[in-house]
Parts: sequence; C-alpha cells; structure tokens
Amino acid sequence: MAFDIDFIRAQFPAFEQESLKGQSFFENAGGSYTCRQVIDRLTRYYNSRKVQPYAPYEASTLAGEEMDEARSRLAEIMGVATDEVSFGPSTTQNTYVLAQAFGQYLKAGDAIVVTNQDHEANTGPWRRLADRGIEVREWQIDAETGHLDVNDLSNLLDDKVKLVCFPHCSNVVGEINDVSGICRIIRAAGAYSCVDGVSYAPHGIPDVGALGADVYLFSAYKTFGPHQGIMVINRALGETLPNQGHYFNAGTLYQRFTPAGPDHAQIAASAGMADYVDDVYAHHNGGTAGPRERGQYVHDLFRDQEVKLLQPLLDYLGAKNSVRMLGPNDAKIKAPTVAVAIAKQGEAVAAELAEHGIMAGGGDFYAVRCLKAQGIDPDHGVLRLSFVHYTAPNEIDKLIKALDQVL
Repeated sequence: MAFDIDFIRAQFPAFEQESLKGQSFFENAGGSYTCRQVIDRLTRYYNSRKVQPYAPYEASTLAGEEMDEARSRLAEIMGVATDEVSFGPSTTQNTYVLAQAFGQYLKAGDAIVVTNQDHEANTGPWRRLADRGIEVREWQIDAETGHLDVNDLSNLLDDKVKLVCFPHCSNVVGEINDVSGICRIIRAAGAYSCVDGVSYAPHGIPDVGALGADVYLFSAYKTFGPHQGIMVINRALGETLPNQGHYFNAGTLYQRFTPAGPDHAQIAASAGMADYVDDVYAHHNGGTAGPRERGQYVHDLFRDQEVKLLQPLLDYLGAKNSVRMLGPNDAKIKAPTVAVAIAKQGEAVAAELAEHGIMAGGGDFYAVRCLKAQGIDPDHGVLRLSFVHYTAPNEIDKLIKALDQVL
C-alpha cells in the first residue's frame, strides 16, 4: 500500500488542535509530536495505575506489567534482549551515567575517541574523563562538508583505545553515518562503540542488533513518545562496567545504569511507540510478521517517504547562493534535518518564518563544536528545518514559498 499520509496524521492529536491550525512544524529534531497511542497509555496510567508498581494488588500489578511491556516490545523491534534496554530521564543523563561507569572502569593511559560532529550530550561527558587521566582523541569532521571520514578514525585507533563515541547522524549536518561499518572497525580494534542515535531514530527505530553497536542511545520524546531517554547496552559490556545503581539491583542489567527511581508512567506509556509501529504496519501491509520485521518495514516506509519530501528542499536550498547548507545534498544519505547558515542570525530567520506559519528553530542546537569546526559562529547560529514522516507534501511547498519571501 502507498504511504497513507491521512492515516498517519490521524494518529497525532496535535493535528486536530485549533491552536496549531495553519502551522507547519519544522523543528522535529528538537522533539516530535506525540502519537495518540502513547497519550492514551499515559492517560490510562495516570487515571488508574498511578501507584508503586510490582506490588500484589491489581492496580500495582498492572502498572508493573505495562512497564515491562514497554521494555520487551521495544527490545523486540530493535532486535535486542529485553534487559538490554534501559530507561532514564533523558539521553544526556543516560550518557552521563554511562560515562561515570567507564570512568571507573578505564585506567589512566587508556584512550577514548570522540567526534566534533556530535551533539554535546555524546561528547562532553566523555571529554571530562581527561580529568581522570584518560586520553581523549578527537575524530574530526571535514571543515567544508561536515563529513566523518572512516580513514581518519582508523588512524586514531590503537591498542590504547577502549571506546569510540560517535553519532548515527549529526543534529545539524544530518549525514547518516555508516554505523554498522564503523562498529566493525571499532570491534576489530578491540574497542567498544557508543552511538548517539537521537537524531536518527525519529526517522525509523533502527535494528540495533543488526547495527552491532555496544551502546545505542536515543530519546523517546523525539520518537513520538514521552520524555524519556532510551539506552541499549549489550549484556557483556553492561555486566563488565561497574554498577551505577543501588547495590542490591546490580543483578538486573537494566537497573545497573539507573541510579534514580524511574518515571513509571512514562516508561509504561513508551509501549505506545510500539503500538504505533504495529498500527502503521497493519494499515500499510496487513501481513503477518514478527516485531523485528514489522519495525524494519515501518522504518523503511518512513525513510522512503522522507527521502521523497527532502530532495526538493535540498535542491531548492542548494541553488541559493545566499545560504550555506550544511551536510550532503543527497536525500538518500541525509536525515531530513537541514541546517543552513545565513547572513542573518538563525533565530531571527526562524522568527520571520513563524509569521508565515512555519515553526522552525535557530541557534547552535548544542552542536557548538560542530558549528565551530565548519567556521560558523555558534552565537550567530544556523536556521534548522527538520521534519519527519508525518509532514505533508503541501507543507514542504509551503516551507519553500515562505523561504522565498524570507531569504
């Protein structure tokens, strides 16, 4: 079945709100609209399950079961074991906790590799390990294109390197890195891999098991869910790193990196993300397949639709001499996250677009190192235009017309 944009948009209550009528949302990289399935589960939990979970009375038992369901169903989609999925208050917090664990595990003289393409959440906490005597090496982007060259990574790897942290795609460059290929290189060098998937997962929850990353992080609030960070960590690594949770929870993998009590309601509501994947699959395919296969089908469905919508925007901006578009101009290798440097401040241009019913963003987007490496003043910032599969084709036309007037 062809991509059904009407069905898709019907799953998101935001499109029914009077306050948002006439507004086209192009700042999805900062956080997406929430799907109805998540909202329904969150509402039900707060109405009838808002008790301490896992006690032997019905409301509590149901609360615990719904939390367990979220973890197990998302794990099935991602092709990993259920207990390899951890929830936390945000990806930034999850990364910080993970960095503390590695800081205790690594020895002075060991080395890690970070990039200057990342959002600060997957580079800043790791760089602080230098205070513990850990050598920090930087895998640098090309100053003109923002590209990460795997040959440059190979030159950084030796037997001292124990960890490499890099993004699935940057939140300003947008180029989709070859995660599986990079992870193979890292593994062959005897190191672990930590992948920031925050800017990629909204465009299709990936098959993490197939990617081969030791750690994969993303944010539920950018994948149509509640404000939670989700971390996949393979069991061997998770059991090797020092426990960061309560000592009596050390035997449960997903609790080892959750030092604070989890948000029960939001974890339970995250099962709605799996509901959404299943509903999209059922509507467009209707066949029988396992969770992992359904997830891959929906991933490809979303990406195909986004590529179709993205290329005309890239072509339009690429022909503009007045702007510098960051990252590649080929939609097949780029997420629909498009940052452009303009003579005006990025935030000022976003404000002008708002007058035309375009909700976009301007600034540095916590990618300060990435912008500086490309010769862009973070205080001046860039205009960022980002969308996902629920964006309608006519909204792309509307955006281009608005840009014509503003630029």
